[in-house]
Amino acid sequence: MVKSEPYRTLPTSAELPCSDDTPVDNEDQNFIPNLLLFILESIWATRNDWFFGIDMGVYHTTGISHLVPVIPDGFLSLGVERRKAGKSRLSYAVWEEQEIVPKFALEVVSKTPGDEYDTKLKIYANLGVLYYVIYNPQYWRRDQHQPFEVYKLIDGEYHLQIGEPFWMPEIKLGIGRSLYVSGTVEREVLYWYNETGTRYLTAQEVAQNERQQREKLAAKLRELGIDPDSI
Repeated sequence: MVKSEPYRTLPTSAELPCSDDTPVDNEDQNFIPNLLLFILESIWATRNDWFFGIDMGVYHTTGISHLVPVIPDGFLSLGVERRKAGKSRLSYAVWEEQEIVPKFALEVVSKTPGDEYDTKLKIYANLGVLYYVIYNPQYWRRDQHQPFEVYKLIDGEYHLQIGEPFWMPEIKLGIGRSLYVSGTVEREVLYWYNETGTRYLTAQEVAQNERQQREKLAAKLRELGIDPDSI
C-alpha cells in the first residue's frame, strides 16, 4: 500500500524519543501500570491483538505537533500486535499502527500536578481515547477530585462514569481498586475485573491458590488412608 504524501514526511517510531525522561515522584506511577500489564499477560496470554504501554510516548497528529507526544502512565490498544514485527516498540506512533489509537489511558497523579484533569484530558479526547482513568489516592483533596475516576468519551467529550469496579464493554475488562499484599506490606492498587465484578488474580495469587488446593487434596487423601505421594 502506497502511503499518502503526509505520511511520507512523518518520522518512524525508531526516530522518535520513547518518553520525555521525566523521573516519577511516586512509585505507584510505575508499579500500578506494570501490575496491570502483568495481569493482562496472564489473562490474555493466548491473544496477540493488544499492546499495553507504560510511560511510553504516544505520537499522533491531533495535537500541536506530531513531534510532541502524550505520555500516559499506562495505555492499552486493541487490534495491534503485542510485539510489532516481533520486536519491542520504542514508542507508539499512531500512523504506524493503522491509525489505531489507545482505547484506554491511565494517569496516576503524583505530588507534582501534571495537568491530568485539564490539558491531558483534552489531549486524550482529541486523540479519541475511549476511556481515561485518573487514579489519585494521595492528592485528591488537593485537586478537588475523587481518588478514582473513570471518564468515557461520548460525542467527543469526556463524561465522568459511576460504579466501581467499572466495566468497559468495548474492552471487555473492568477496572477498580483493591489491596495488593506483598509479605507484610499492603497497598491499594488498580486491578482488572471481569464482567461479574470478580477481580482477576495476579500470577502469584493463582500459584498460591493452586498450592492450597493441592494441600487440601493431599490432606483429604490422608484422611482416607491414602498416601498422596504414592499417586
